[in-house]
Amino acid sequence: MGELTGDERAVIRRARSRVGAVVGLVITVLIGLVGAIAYSMMTHAQDRQVWREVRYNATYGEPATPPGCAWLFTDVDGEVNGGPIPPPAGFPLVDDLERARALRTAVEDVVERNGTVYLVRTQTRADGRTVQAVFDTRYQLADRRHLLLALGVAELVGLAVAAATALVVGQRAVAPLAEALVRQRRFVTDASHELRTPITQAYTRVQVLARQAADADLPADHRAGLDRLAAAIRRFGAIVDDLLLSARLAVGPGGHGGPLVDLCAVAETAVAAETDRAVDRRLTVTVDRPPDQLLVNGIESALLRAVGELLANAVNHTPAGGRIALTLCRAPGGVVQLTVGDSGEGFDPAVADRIFDRFHREPGGHERRYGLGLALLREVVAGHRGTVEATGHPGAGATFTIRLPGAPARPGAGRWWPVRSRAR
Repeated sequence: MGELTGDERAVIRRARSRVGAVVGLVITVLIGLVGAIAYSMMTHAQDRQVWREVRYNATYGEPATPPGCAWLFTDVDGEVNGGPIPPPAGFPLVDDLERARALRTAVEDVVERNGTVYLVRTQTRADGRTVQAVFDTRYQLADRRHLLLALGVAELVGLAVAAATALVVGQRAVAPLAEALVRQRRFVTDASHELRTPITQAYTRVQVLARQAADADLPADHRAGLDRLAAAIRRFGAIVDDLLLSARLAVGPGGHGGPLVDLCAVAETAVAAETDRAVDRRLTVTVDRPPDQLLVNGIESALLRAVGELLANAVNHTPAGGRIALTLCRAPGGVVQLTVGDSGEGFDPAVADRIFDRFHREPGGHERRYGLGLALLREVVAGHRGTVEATGHPGAGATFTIRLPGAPARPGAGRWWPVRSRAR
């Protein structure tokens, strides 16, 4: 996954974790289910066997020769007799003997006493004797505890096996996804590189044709058509550059460790590129920056594309006669901050986060679209370990703020003086 972005690595890790968690959960549940079934079957079989013995002893047993873990008591005319083995404390159950003798019916009871559980059956035999059979289940309970202990150990071993299995299955299941992401990025990079040359050639050829058309005094609609064609090719080239930049950001340096870039110089270059459009739209553009450089680590072309996108967005959505203010400063914590505010149409605060989604379409009658530019802007800022946020209100303008980790000034770096530029 060496060619994956940080976000893509996070997606891969989440997918692997989810696959592993599901596999581990399934294995754990299966082991627990098998253990629960085994324990239930064992306890059910023990209960049936013990009650069968108790009922047999109550019907046919004699107090003088009781089976192991059992005691027999007889009640003849109110006189209770037991066997040679001393009974446990609390036995016989006199109330059960009286009830069985009076009702001529069998009485069964479960008694917890002396740290164990006793099964008791009291009934009146055909010879008139009332007999009470008592069975001590301590050995059966011990067997159950041993089974639970064994199941607990098996569950722990199963969890370890489940974790190992989940790790292997997660890696193998997600590997095709990682490979697909890498292949997709390679395709975008290769396709963008291959398209740039013919697009540049086509754009150059259209410009030559446009100049020739102007010299040949062709009809105005022909010249306008060539201008529209040139604009379309330029937009196509910008899209390809965006795709190539996005792919470059995935594997290129960003944040700490990259070359030093003066964000003030980047901002002034972006403003200069938008000056002609600002003049055509009669917009006032101001730049407020500190006298010193604001250095960050990163890719200069990527940062220029990000700041240029903010300015282009502000120019596009600010009506004639409006204002655009670009402010740079050093925020607390060594953070470099760039803000672009405009007096344009603004946007609904509810969509402040979604406008950075690719090709987001704002709901409403005008169906405003944001395309790829702001999404790429967020990728650039995130690639430089920064943040970007947007605030605005319909009809009250919008403000975009970029915050990037600052870098220490270079030794002997020149000083920059405040610049306030206006385009009217």
